[in-house]
Amino acid sequence: MLDRVDRILVAAHDAQTVASKWCDLVDAVIDRRVDEPLLASRKTVVRLGDAELEIHEPTGPGLIASHLADSGGPFAAGLATPDLPGLLDHLSSQSIFPVALGEGRFYCDAASLGIPGLRVVLSSLEHHPQVGLLQNLYECTHLTADAALSTASIARVFGLDADQFVKIESDTYGYQGSLTLFDSERLHRIESIDPYDREKTMGRYFQRFGPSLYMCYAEAENLAPIRERMKALAPQDWTGSDDNPDGMFIHPRATGSTMMGISRTTFAWSWSGYPDRIVPA
Repeated sequence: MLDRVDRILVAAHDAQTVASKWCDLVDAVIDRRVDEPLLASRKTVVRLGDAELEIHEPTGPGLIASHLADSGGPFAAGLATPDLPGLLDHLSSQSIFPVALGEGRFYCDAASLGIPGLRVVLSSLEHHPQVGLLQNLYECTHLTADAALSTASIARVFGLDADQFVKIESDTYGYQGSLTLFDSERLHRIESIDPYDREKTMGRYFQRFGPSLYMCYAEAENLAPIRERMKALAPQDWTGSDDNPDGMFIHPRATGSTMMGISRTTFAWSWSGYPDRIVPA
């Protein structure tokens, strides 16, 4: 019932500063500023690729202020569906009742979903022209102590076909879990993983904050311009090299909000179950 990851919500003390960082790094465009009373925040919405980044600055005590006090960084994953009424009916049949936000979107916290560490904002599928150096968002990374249970819950809650999911494991980063592909023809998914190696970066984060959203992933047709921006503006706050045209990471210090992995268009299929779909650089 889900089509794509259409946005990431992050919390920040100074939304304008964070928005400016994204504009400088990937030619994102500030689109609008809107109050979000349910979250006790004012959001600055930034267009990047064909998706959006919502930067929520607290306007008083509430969910965003609490998240900033606890951990900061990614607050919720934005998931779009071509049939929002149908998805809401499917959720209500499981006694899950999302709360209406502004702009026709609906919020579910981890407790209502029954999936520790996962908050989502649901919206109707919209199509936006691509802007900036990124092409799209296609993944949010969810850390959990029980990847099998979390993956099964994601399939049930959102009406996804678990047969399309792809197992994933990395000794390098110390995790295992699944990519919950919404449609096996496309990359959009929640990556739900157990960071079992608590000595590595992801594992240390999990030890500190528990089940949570950790980062997001985007595609770009050409990573070279983004690497040049990083060298000039945040030389210590990224991982990658000129010798690797296929992937890089922008660290939270550079964005002021969240880590973002960026893969060359189609290259993520190399770890997403269908390496034959990679288009050579």
